[in-house]
Amino acid sequence: MVATALPLREDLSVDYDAYAEHVRWLIDSGCDGVVPNGSLGEYQTLTDQERARVVTTAVEAAGDGSRVMPGVAAYGSAESCRWAEQAAEAGAGSVLLLPPNAFRAEADAVRAHYAEVARVGVPVVAYNNPYDTKVDLVPELLARLHGEGSIVAVKEFSGDVRRAYEIAELAPGLDLLIGADDVLLELALAGAVGWIAGYPNALPQASARLFRAAVAGDLAAALPLYRALHPLLRWDSRTEFVQAIKLSMDIVGRPGGRTRPPRLPLAPEIEAAVRAATEKAVAEGLN
Repeated sequence: MVATALPLREDLSVDYDAYAEHVRWLIDSGCDGVVPNGSLGEYQTLTDQERARVVTTAVEAAGDGSRVMPGVAAYGSAESCRWAEQAAEAGAGSVLLLPPNAFRAEADAVRAHYAEVARVGVPVVAYNNPYDTKVDLVPELLARLHGEGSIVAVKEFSGDVRRAYEIAELAPGLDLLIGADDVLLELALAGAVGWIAGYPNALPQASARLFRAAVAGDLAAALPLYRALHPLLRWDSRTEFVQAIKLSMDIVGRPGGRTRPPRLPLAPEIEAAVRAATEKAVAEGLN
């Protein structure tokens, strides 16, 4: 499932036609679906009208709502519920939900938040990103959320691959989804069944081959691809990930383009590094 970047015009308005074409291209290129309105989609900078239209555009372009997992993060549980309801009405098959991020929420507040959104009735995938939210969905808490029926899966972005084994022990029915591109192989070998991915926005076919080889345990196929792609995949875990992935998209002829403030253009040395790694990947036939 590709966490989609959002094409913007020169005036920074959303180019919905380009976005629809991008969603179709990703699926035609071997990806299983899309995750609109995540951090890579700059959801924090969107108006309510824009955010809702991104979801309906994705569902229509995908042709199958089960392929679409909108992000429904918000400062309050009521707003997250509203976005989950909007996703369900649009026909999306699931939603991706961060813990409360207006404050460093305690475990009981996290549980209440997920229970509230789960009552909407659409399957909820938890998103553990303790770096940005300052709330860590540790394995014990994930097991409680799953046991209470609030979540069906977790996008794990902590980078601690050891958690995969503890999650499997404490919540064997909880699907583990790779949340950071640069630990894909490690988490796949540890039992992850999905990947919410960034760099397939630019390199979907090679990324799909890598993912499928990794979850199959085919190291002979996966390891060379992983090594070749890792100079790009690691940008998914850095502060400049939106700009970096959009630059790679531009280089391979996809609708990347600008980002909305407060994100700034890449510093020259970072741009040069991303450009060089992308061009090398293209030269090696990884696009």
